[in-house]
Amino acid sequence: MRPFRIARRRFTSCCGHGTPPAEQWTGRRDFLTMAAAGMAGFAATLRSREAAAQVRAFPPPPPAVSPVEGLIDFHLHTAPDVFGRALDDDEAAALYHDNGIEAVVMKSHVVPTADRAWLLRKHLPALKAFGGIVLNAAVGGVNPDAVQWMWRMQGGFGRVVWFPTFDADHHVKHFKDAPEGVKVLGPDGSVLRPVRDALKICAQQKLVVCTGHLSPAEALAVARAAREAGCDRIVITHSEFEVVNLSLEEMKQAAALGAKMEICAMGPLMGPGAHLPWMRSWRQVPVKESAERIKAVGAEHFLLATDLGQTGNPSPPDGYKLLVGGLLAEGITKDQIRVMGREVPGRLLMG
Repeated sequence: MRPFRIARRRFTSCCGHGTPPAEQWTGRRDFLTMAAAGMAGFAATLRSREAAAQVRAFPPPPPAVSPVEGLIDFHLHTAPDVFGRALDDDEAAALYHDNGIEAVVMKSHVVPTADRAWLLRKHLPALKAFGGIVLNAAVGGVNPDAVQWMWRMQGGFGRVVWFPTFDADHHVKHFKDAPEGVKVLGPDGSVLRPVRDALKICAQQKLVVCTGHLSPAEALAVARAAREAGCDRIVITHSEFEVVNLSLEEMKQAAALGAKMEICAMGPLMGPGAHLPWMRSWRQVPVKESAERIKAVGAEHFLLATDLGQTGNPSPPDGYKLLVGGLLAEGITKDQIRVMGREVPGRLLMG
């Protein structure tokens, strides 16, 4: 007797819906081929459903209104300069104009910028450009004559006087760059005569006094001397940066003197993990910290700036947007942004 076998043509279809005609089956290989094709189709269906469920990743659309429209950048570095700058004056101005930024303060550590502000306004009248002078060794240190000639520059756009930055005694000793630098205080802690003479000119001409890279104690001493001289426009330069780094209590003391604390977009970019080596020796300033200081002291005591323009850093308008976006994410309101980014610096420069 032959063993019992099921004829291959009697197999049902893969869905169990009946037996295909016998002439369609030629053997097990055809059946396996058909089954594999079915599985491949099923897998393709799953993949298509999975792809449809994924969110396609694109950058967000351009904002209807620039988040920095109408604001002022109180601290910009451009070419030509003695350090690497990504943009020259005209290129930076065009970017500012495209992003709706209303005004800018041009800064160089080694030369006055009042004349460059005049030229920039000639090329792009829509942008309110201002300049000033940094009292580093290149202009004779704390040199009242340099301040006097700066504000006289044609146009009257030289509005800002920074006390020493990288030549400041505190700066060079902090970074061990030199045994000593440009001093603002005597051995007894009193404000030096050239400082007071420069402050008198600032008071007479309603110039903005910025403390540069002085220590917290030096910055507060200069702020007090400025008030005694009659100055009512005082700024603690990048108040949270490495060499300045005012405590919350020191910020409150500065605010009581009428000084404004500058918050810069470059602060969060610095620190040990910074993308540029020279920025790694400066502490990182978290946006969260800046927001906490604003909430504790009051937005009316702060102003916003970028301190950008260096080769390899974000463009100043983009850096400004990052700062504003970060502060908003930390609970700072749009009204407070407008106070710090427009109203406070506007009164300093044009009030």
